[in-house]
Amino acid sequence: MVEEWKGTFKKIDDYRWLIPKREGMRVPGLIYANERMLQHIKMDRTPVQVANVAYLPGIVGKSMAMPDIHWGYGFPIGGVAAVDIEAGGVISPGGIGYDVNCGVRLLRTNLKEKEVRPRLKDLISALFLAIPSGVGSKGRIKISSQEVMEVLERGSQWAIKRGYGLPEDGLHTEERGSMEGADATKVGHRALERGRPQLGTLGAGNHFLEIQIVEEIYDEEVTRVFDIFPGQITVMIHTGSRGLGYQICDDYLRVMGNAVRKYNISLPDRQLACAPVKSEEGQNYLKAMRCAANYAWANRQCIMHWTRETFERVLKMSPKDLGMVLIYDVAHNIGKIEQHPVEGKKKTLCIHRKGATRAFPAGHPDVPEDYKDVGQPVIIPGTMGSNSYVLVGTQRAMQETWGSTCHGAGRVMSRTKALHTVRGEELQRELGERGIVIQAKGYKTLAEEAPAAYKDVDEVVDVCHNAGISKKVAKMRPIGVIKG
Repeated sequence: MVEEWKGTFKKIDDYRWLIPKREGMRVPGLIYANERMLQHIKMDRTPVQVANVAYLPGIVGKSMAMPDIHWGYGFPIGGVAAVDIEAGGVISPGGIGYDVNCGVRLLRTNLKEKEVRPRLKDLISALFLAIPSGVGSKGRIKISSQEVMEVLERGSQWAIKRGYGLPEDGLHTEERGSMEGADATKVGHRALERGRPQLGTLGAGNHFLEIQIVEEIYDEEVTRVFDIFPGQITVMIHTGSRGLGYQICDDYLRVMGNAVRKYNISLPDRQLACAPVKSEEGQNYLKAMRCAANYAWANRQCIMHWTRETFERVLKMSPKDLGMVLIYDVAHNIGKIEQHPVEGKKKTLCIHRKGATRAFPAGHPDVPEDYKDVGQPVIIPGTMGSNSYVLVGTQRAMQETWGSTCHGAGRVMSRTKALHTVRGEELQRELGERGIVIQAKGYKTLAEEAPAAYKDVDEVVDVCHNAGISKKVAKMRPIGVIKG
């Protein structure tokens, strides 16, 4: 049974709410939200999870939640936590999530709406055929179990070398699409078998491929660097590590359950099962998690390659005229070993970002060279009928949130409730009347992922912008969507 939230909040300002330390909490909790959003957050009882995360051994700073916070496994989705590795800090699969490196990549083009609108239905139909989607969908890429292990250790670099993209794509991908320290021998046989047929697939749930129009520019200096302009056609790809990532999480949750007893770790919720980062169990999970992250980057890389091919074929354009270039690819569910100051001293931390986006500022060494003067792009997807955003990382995020911000809208309605509230056929018709062409495996998916099932992404982004943990750059609206 889920514990009700009976605690109190201390208002720091209009966008920050402190959960004071109580017995067992090693650090306070901090929720980024406005007052209206906070009322729903209380009803959702996710502050319980924010407080529970604060019990983790080695946690430093605060247990944080972004404004898109909603109930998750162990950690809330939208949760951020850092642990000091040398002080016995732990790593928890529940703090990274089942869909490891569920993430987003955004592509710019040279196109405007007038060049796409006449062929939009053809484009959506062709993309739906070119990119397998839906629950359990299998991809076009046929690889052996040995080749799957290569994908896990090399990520999008494997895909690029195989011809699924361009060398420069890696420059605008977090970790260059290939996270060091991945070890495929730490991934179980079942996970490998689930991953082998699914490379290059969109999957189901909230994953999508979307054709968008840049509707509003907030920072002209940054958009010049990212090569974004008003009225431009962009493409957003949102998917993750598919069944492979899910299986890795599931396998290691069992390992961590035993580790909690072995290391005598006291937790308020068994879903927070964890192990010290420096332990054998912690290191094995990290190596396997990096494999899942690399698989997700390879997955999005292949999908992007087929997207380019489809646009070129349907619009009868050359690659140069199309100008479809990767702006950035960023992970939403991941654990990272990073250097950050803690109470004035530089520490090696394990950062859990679950439903949260890295948001590094200008000058950070991990920001791509051509973006160094403005900072790391932050890609925030909306839902089928709502806006999406490009933001940029800030120095304040580095000081407050370990360089993290929100990742999307965040659910406010369960999929079961959405099915009882929304009719997929009617939603498709309503969105069609707004000029949004949608193709999906079935009406059930449309109902489950209806815009009404999510928070207002505009409000979520405004909270992050006004709190200073990321800065608005551009807004896009959808005109075509494919869903699993």
